[in-house]
Amino acid sequence: MAGKRGRDQREPMERLVRMAAVLRLAGDAGVSGDRLAELAGFEGEARGDQVSRELRHLARQGWQIDNIAPEGSGARYRMRSVDNRLRVRLTPAQQRELQRAVLLVNRQDLVKRLGLEGDAAADVSASLPEGVHDETLATVLRAVQRRALLRYRYGGTDRVVHPQSVTTQNGKWYLRGREDGSSIVKNFVVGRMSSVESDEPGTATRDPEAAHETLHPMSWRLDPPVEVVLRAAPEYQLDVVRSLGTPVSVSDDLLTYVVTNRSALRTRLYDLGERVSIVSPSSVRDELIADLERFA
Repeated sequence: MAGKRGRDQREPMERLVRMAAVLRLAGDAGVSGDRLAELAGFEGEARGDQVSRELRHLARQGWQIDNIAPEGSGARYRMRSVDNRLRVRLTPAQQRELQRAVLLVNRQDLVKRLGLEGDAAADVSASLPEGVHDETLATVLRAVQRRALLRYRYGGTDRVVHPQSVTTQNGKWYLRGREDGSSIVKNFVVGRMSSVESDEPGTATRDPEAAHETLHPMSWRLDPPVEVVLRAAPEYQLDVVRSLGTPVSVSDDLLTYVVTNRSALRTRLYDLGERVSIVSPSSVRDELIADLERFA
C-alpha cells in the first residue's frame, strides 16, 4: 500500500512539472489549453476544468500564470518569469505590504520581478488608503530613495528634514528623519504630515547610524543621554525589560539604562508603578515627582 501511495503522489507531481516546463519554454507566446490538456493526459469535455485545476496548483507555489487569449477564443496560458521565493515565504498580508511599498516608490525593476504589472498593480493600488495620505507617503518614500530634503508641516510647525528611512508598524507609517540643523533623529507619523514637498535628489544627508534604530520610543534620541539606575525585585525585572527594553547592565536588583527619551521613561515608570523605583540620578527622580505633582 505504501508503494502505491508513493506512485499516486509522483504522477501528479510529474504532470505539474511537465506543464510548468512547457509553459516556461513557450515564453510570451504561451501555450494553448488544448496542448496543456494533451501534456497532462486529460481527455473529455472536462479537460479544460482539469487544466485550470492544475494551474491553480502552480499558482499556489508562487508561479504567475495568465490566460492571454482574446475574449471569445480558446484559452492560451503564459507563465510570467517572476521571483516566486517571496510569495512562498511571506504571508499574504506581508506580500501586500511589500507590493504597496514597491509600487509607491516606483521601482519598476521590482514591479516586474514580483509580478505586479497590470491587474496585480491595480489590485494593490486599490488597497491604498484614500486621500492626501497616499500622496504624502509616496512623496516621503521617494525622498528617502533619492536622498532629497523633505519640507512639511507637523505638529503645527514647518519642518525641513533629512529623511533616513520609512517603517510600517501596526498599520501606521513612520518616517525617521533629522531636522535640518539638528543632530537628533526623530520619528514622524506620516499620516500626520501636511503640505509635504521634497527638494532635488541628493540634497539630504543620510546618517549611517540612523538605519539601526527601532520604533521603540525608549531608543529615540530626544534628550541628552543620561545613565539611570532602577531598582526592581527579581520577580519584576522581566516586566521592566518588557517595558523599557534591555538594560546596559544588571546587578542583583539594580538595572542600568542609558536614557535619551525621558518622557517615554516616565510614562513607562507610571505603568510599572511600585514594581520599580529610581535609584539615580536625582534629577530624573525630581522630574518624575514634579510631573506627578502637576497631575495632582
